[in-house]
Amino acid sequence: MSGEHDTADDGRTPGRTPASGRHETPLERADRNFAELLQELRVTQTGVQILVAFLLTLAFTARFPTLDPVQRGTYVATLLLAMLAAALLTAPAALHRTLFGQGAKPVTVRISSRLAEAGLAILVLALTGATLLVVDVVYGRTAGIVAGAGTLVACAGLWGVLPQIVRRSLRTADRRTGPADD
Repeated sequence: MSGEHDTADDGRTPGRTPASGRHETPLERADRNFAELLQELRVTQTGVQILVAFLLTLAFTARFPTLDPVQRGTYVATLLLAMLAAALLTAPAALHRTLFGQGAKPVTVRISSRLAEAGLAILVLALTGATLLVVDVVYGRTAGIVAGAGTLVACAGLWGVLPQIVRRSLRTADRRTGPADD
Protein backbone atom coordinates (compact mmCIF):
# COMPACT_ATOMS: atom_id res chain seq x y z
CA MET A 1 0.00 0.00 0.00
CA SER A 2 1.12 3.58 -0.43
CA GLY A 3 2.95 5.53 2.25
CA GLU A 4 0.01 7.87 2.88
CA HIS A 5 -1.76 5.13 4.86
CA ASP A 6 1.19 3.84 6.91
CA THR A 7 0.12 5.05 10.33
CA ALA A 8 -2.33 3.16 12.50
CA ASP A 9 -4.83 4.69 14.86
CA ASP A 10 -3.11 3.16 17.89
CA GLY A 11 0.47 3.38 16.62
CA ARG A 12 1.10 -0.37 17.09
CA THR A 13 0.87 -1.74 13.57
CA PRO A 14 1.48 0.63 10.66
CA GLY A 15 -1.50 0.79 8.30
CA ARG A 16 -3.63 -1.56 10.39
CA THR A 17 -6.77 -0.93 12.42
CA PRO A 18 -6.76 -3.55 15.18
CA ALA A 19 -9.94 -2.25 16.83
CA SER A 20 -12.03 -4.30 14.38
CA GLY A 21 -9.91 -7.41 14.87
CA ARG A 22 -9.54 -7.69 11.09
CA HIS A 23 -5.99 -6.36 10.71
CA GLU A 24 -6.77 -4.37 7.58
CA THR A 25 -5.55 -1.03 6.36
CA PRO A 26 -7.96 1.92 6.28
CA LEU A 27 -8.27 1.49 2.51
CA GLU A 28 -8.92 -2.24 2.82
CA ARG A 29 -11.58 -1.50 5.41
CA ALA A 30 -13.15 1.16 3.14
CA ASP A 31 -13.16 -1.29 0.24
CA ARG A 32 -14.81 -3.98 2.37
CA ASN A 33 -17.35 -1.57 3.85
CA PHE A 34 -18.27 -0.24 0.41
CA ALA A 35 -18.66 -3.76 -1.00
CA GLU A 36 -20.91 -4.69 1.92
CA LEU A 37 -22.96 -1.50 1.49
CA LEU A 38 -23.44 -2.15 -2.23
CA GLN A 39 -24.57 -5.70 -1.50
CA GLU A 40 -27.16 -4.37 0.96
CA LEU A 41 -28.31 -1.76 -1.55
CA ARG A 42 -28.77 -4.38 -4.29
CA VAL A 43 -31.45 -6.05 -2.19
CA THR A 44 -33.14 -2.76 -1.31
CA GLN A 45 -32.97 -1.35 -4.84
CA THR A 46 -34.86 -4.30 -6.26
CA GLY A 47 -37.76 -3.68 -3.90
CA VAL A 48 -37.75 0.03 -4.64
CA GLN A 49 -37.71 -0.62 -8.38
CA ILE A 50 -40.73 -2.92 -8.08
CA LEU A 51 -42.57 -0.34 -5.98
CA VAL A 52 -41.79 2.44 -8.46
CA ALA A 53 -42.91 0.29 -11.39
CA PHE A 54 -46.16 -0.54 -9.61
CA LEU A 55 -46.82 3.11 -8.83
CA LEU A 56 -45.98 4.27 -12.35
CA THR A 57 -48.39 1.81 -13.93
CA LEU A 58 -51.16 2.50 -11.42
CA ALA A 59 -52.05 5.84 -13.01
CA PHE A 60 -52.80 4.06 -16.29
CA THR A 61 -55.30 1.58 -14.91
CA ALA A 62 -59.03 1.80 -15.57
CA ARG A 63 -59.83 2.35 -11.89
CA PHE A 64 -57.45 5.28 -11.38
CA PRO A 65 -59.94 7.98 -12.50
CA THR A 66 -62.31 6.86 -9.73
CA LEU A 67 -59.83 7.72 -6.95
CA ASP A 68 -60.94 10.51 -4.65
CA PRO A 69 -58.72 13.55 -3.96
CA VAL A 70 -57.19 12.00 -0.81
CA GLN A 71 -56.30 8.84 -2.67
CA ARG A 72 -54.81 10.83 -5.56
CA GLY A 73 -52.81 12.93 -3.12
CA THR A 74 -51.59 9.79 -1.37
CA TYR A 75 -50.66 8.33 -4.76
CA VAL A 76 -48.65 11.37 -5.85
CA ALA A 77 -46.91 11.71 -2.48
CA THR A 78 -46.07 8.00 -2.46
CA LEU A 79 -44.79 8.10 -6.04
CA LEU A 80 -42.54 11.06 -5.24
CA LEU A 81 -41.26 9.40 -2.06
CA ALA A 82 -40.52 6.19 -3.95
CA MET A 83 -38.64 8.14 -6.62
CA LEU A 84 -36.63 9.97 -3.96
CA ALA A 85 -35.85 6.67 -2.21
CA ALA A 86 -34.71 5.20 -5.53
CA ALA A 87 -32.48 8.22 -6.17
CA LEU A 88 -30.95 8.08 -2.69
CA LEU A 89 -30.37 4.33 -2.84
CA THR A 90 -28.71 4.46 -6.27
CA ALA A 91 -26.63 7.57 -5.50
CA PRO A 92 -23.78 5.57 -3.88
CA ALA A 93 -23.06 3.80 -7.17
CA ALA A 94 -23.06 7.10 -9.06
CA LEU A 95 -20.87 8.73 -6.42
CA HIS A 96 -18.39 5.85 -6.56
CA ARG A 97 -18.32 5.90 -10.36
CA THR A 98 -17.71 9.66 -10.41
CA LEU A 99 -14.93 9.54 -7.80
CA PHE A 100 -13.40 6.22 -8.92
CA GLY A 101 -9.62 6.25 -8.90
CA GLN A 102 -9.34 9.59 -7.08
CA GLY A 103 -8.44 8.20 -3.64
CA ALA A 104 -11.80 9.13 -2.18
CA LYS A 105 -12.96 5.67 -1.03
CA PRO A 106 -13.22 6.47 2.72
CA VAL A 107 -15.27 9.62 2.11
CA THR A 108 -17.32 7.79 -0.53
CA VAL A 109 -18.16 5.11 2.03
CA ARG A 110 -19.19 7.68 4.66
CA ILE A 111 -21.37 9.67 2.26
CA SER A 112 -22.83 6.52 0.69
CA SER A 113 -23.77 5.16 4.10
CA ARG A 114 -25.63 8.39 4.89
CA LEU A 115 -27.37 8.30 1.51
CA ALA A 116 -28.45 4.72 2.17
CA GLU A 117 -29.78 5.64 5.62
CA ALA A 118 -31.76 8.53 4.15
CA GLY A 119 -33.01 6.30 1.34
CA LEU A 120 -34.25 3.71 3.82
CA ALA A 121 -36.01 6.38 5.88
CA ILE A 122 -37.78 7.68 2.78
CA LEU A 123 -38.54 4.13 1.67
CA VAL A 124 -40.40 3.53 4.95
CA LEU A 125 -42.65 6.46 4.08
CA ALA A 126 -43.15 5.23 0.50
CA LEU A 127 -44.07 1.73 1.70
CA THR A 128 -46.45 3.25 4.24
CA GLY A 129 -48.09 5.38 1.55
CA ALA A 130 -48.40 2.48 -0.89
CA THR A 131 -50.00 0.30 1.76
CA LEU A 132 -52.34 3.11 2.81
CA LEU A 133 -53.41 3.72 -0.78
CA VAL A 134 -54.02 0.10 -1.77
CA VAL A 135 -55.88 -0.83 1.41
CA ASP A 136 -57.88 2.43 1.23
CA VAL A 137 -59.01 1.58 -2.32
CA VAL A 138 -59.80 -2.04 -1.47
CA TYR A 139 -61.29 -1.80 2.05
CA GLY A 140 -61.83 1.89 2.80
CA ARG A 141 -60.13 4.81 4.46
CA THR A 142 -60.07 3.55 8.04
CA ALA A 143 -58.59 0.20 7.06
CA GLY A 144 -56.07 2.01 4.87
CA ILE A 145 -54.95 4.23 7.73
CA VAL A 146 -54.63 1.24 10.07
CA ALA A 147 -52.67 -0.76 7.48
CA GLY A 148 -50.43 2.23 6.68
CA ALA A 149 -49.75 2.82 10.37
CA GLY A 150 -49.01 -0.89 10.81
CA THR A 151 -46.53 -0.74 7.95
CA LEU A 152 -44.85 2.31 9.46
CA VAL A 153 -44.60 0.67 12.89
CA ALA A 154 -43.33 -2.64 11.44
CA CYS A 155 -40.63 -0.98 9.34
CA ALA A 156 -39.60 1.37 12.15
CA GLY A 157 -39.40 -1.59 14.49
CA LEU A 158 -37.48 -3.88 12.16
CA TRP A 159 -35.21 -1.26 10.62
CA GLY A 160 -34.75 1.09 13.57
CA VAL A 161 -35.59 -0.44 16.93
CA LEU A 162 -34.32 -3.99 16.31
CA PRO A 163 -30.81 -2.83 15.29
CA GLN A 164 -30.66 -0.66 18.43
CA ILE A 165 -31.61 -3.63 20.61
CA VAL A 166 -28.99 -5.81 18.93
CA ARG A 167 -26.38 -3.05 19.29
CA ARG A 168 -27.10 -2.77 23.02
CA SER A 169 -26.86 -6.52 23.50
CA LEU A 170 -23.56 -6.59 21.59
CA ARG A 171 -22.17 -3.83 23.78
CA THR A 172 -23.17 -5.79 26.86
CA ALA A 173 -21.54 -8.93 25.44
CA ASP A 174 -18.41 -6.93 24.46
CA ARG A 175 -18.01 -5.74 28.03
CA ARG A 176 -17.95 -9.37 29.13
CA THR A 177 -15.92 -10.97 26.32
CA GLY A 178 -14.26 -8.24 24.24
CA PRO A 179 -15.24 -6.91 20.79
CA ALA A 180 -16.50 -9.35 18.18
CA ASP A 181 -15.37 -9.43 14.56
CA ASP A 182 -17.88 -7.69 12.23
